[in-house]
Amino acid sequence: MTRTWNPADPDAALLTLARTERLVIALDFDGTVSELVAEPMAARAIPEAAAALGALTVLPDTIVAFVSGRSLGDLRVISEHADDSQIVLAGSHGAQYWYPGEGERGPIETVEERERREEIGRIVRSILTEHPDVHFEPKTFGVGIHGRRASLAAERAAFAAVDAALAAHTDGWRRREGDRILEYASRSEGKDAAIATLRARYQPTAILFAGDDVTDEDAIRALGPGDLGIRVGEGETAATLRVDSPQQIAQVLSVIAHERAARAQ
Repeated sequence: MTRTWNPADPDAALLTLARTERLVIALDFDGTVSELVAEPMAARAIPEAAAALGALTVLPDTIVAFVSGRSLGDLRVISEHADDSQIVLAGSHGAQYWYPGEGERGPIETVEERERREEIGRIVRSILTEHPDVHFEPKTFGVGIHGRRASLAAERAAFAAVDAALAAHTDGWRRREGDRILEYASRSEGKDAAIATLRARYQPTAILFAGDDVTDEDAIRALGPGDLGIRVGEGETAATLRVDSPQQIAQVLSVIAHERAARAQ
């Protein structure tokens, strides 16, 4: 059963996790450490979250990662991620990675895959000329469209038109629909793949994952005993804890940073 987190009374499971020997903190970006914004590339981590993440990345045996549906390049932009960053990135729902000291890792798109993606992109862009408030997002392995600037009716009409047009062009592709976004991708990885990859690489004694959308539930359901899932905002969830905003995620991260800093002394 999901509990609502009370900042005045830190959850026992959270404190236990904070004191684990080796911790991976994996976070969705949009709506989790940043506010949801109408212009996708304008998203940035709120200052409180950025400060807590900075405190966590310098602690021993503490690995911080962003796990996002964004393409890796776009994720680096919105997270203001420099070449010397200590934050791991998992982009495209776990198909692409960036590791400190190593750089980018992941599959290379073939010419055939690129041509098909570009063809699908042209189809979608053509449809969206009739839906000017719905935003097109090119992705490394597919396409996405956002409806946050549109009315719900306009968004639904655009999504339906795209679904109908792509029915004959996306055999074998994965369709995802999240909070006011529709995405088609040639890669099948979900955020559960990112959790598995981070677990195998870093061998943590516990993992925390936090996210705010339907696609984040893949990662939450991949967590095991001793791990902790956090849902940001409303919606059905398998998470242990629920917080109401990125500001509360920042508070959660600050609690973890404080506990782990005390443990390291």
